[in-house]
Amino acid sequence: MREGEALRALIEGADAVAKVTVDRVEGSAPRDTGAWMLVTPTALFQTIGGGALEHRAVAAARAMLSEGGDRLSLAMPLGPEIGQCCGGRVTLSISRLGSTERAALIAEHGAALASRPAVFVFGAGHVGLALSRALALLPLCPVLIDSREAMLAEAPEGVETILTPLPEAVVRDAPAGAAFVVMTHDHATDFLITREALARGDAAYVGLIGSQTKRGAFAGWLRRAGDGDLDTSALICPVGGRGIGDKRPSVIASFVAAEVMARLSLDTATRHAQPSATGTIRHAVRR
Repeated sequence: MREGEALRALIEGADAVAKVTVDRVEGSAPRDTGAWMLVTPTALFQTIGGGALEHRAVAAARAMLSEGGDRLSLAMPLGPEIGQCCGGRVTLSISRLGSTERAALIAEHGAALASRPAVFVFGAGHVGLALSRALALLPLCPVLIDSREAMLAEAPEGVETILTPLPEAVVRDAPAGAAFVVMTHDHATDFLITREALARGDAAYVGLIGSQTKRGAFAGWLRRAGDGDLDTSALICPVGGRGIGDKRPSVIASFVAAEVMARLSLDTATRHAQPSATGTIRHAVRR
């Protein structure tokens, strides 16, 4: 079940729901101000950092729901008193959600999910599928693109798919600040997609699977195509860092996912994709 669907199912299926929010942080703490989680008598959604802090917050929220309360504040030192060693201090607010608050939270969370940075993975081969699985676990909007329908059918839940023979059109329609990871089954297609991504000038990340030799071949291809002046300084090739030494798809995918996430996190305010990241793309096949 996708995150938005899970939230809606929990909120609409529970008789009582409490929202626990981190209101204030002093010093070191597991989560920042604004982090939140939902608590029902039998279920949890999201986290405020785990450990003794979360355990006590959940117990307080459930006690409040059981006793009929609507709101309380909880200040907690994160030290030996509760068995945590963060050393800071956290103030939490716990509030019961009525029907209006529940509907608002569903809408707000849906908007937040839609505005996550878009990551376009071109190629649903072994590495592309492994990367899409890794990206699906992160606060991103992963999209897997291929011309082979059978390959796209293996995409994990939470990953949008696009079936198209014209992947360069997907690049042109992508939102500003998107990330592009190119790893198709054909070098010429790789080069075409990579050129389109670099030519945009607004991509947060452009990565091409391969080697330094392939990077050199791409530069030569650009010269022959009359695009020798295209700035390739932003191109990451090989992807995932050099010298990994382990070419198993899942290992490569883990390094590439970390690399993409680090690049997107450099400037969150300007790198977030627009809410319509995948909804306006032509050739889209929804999963």
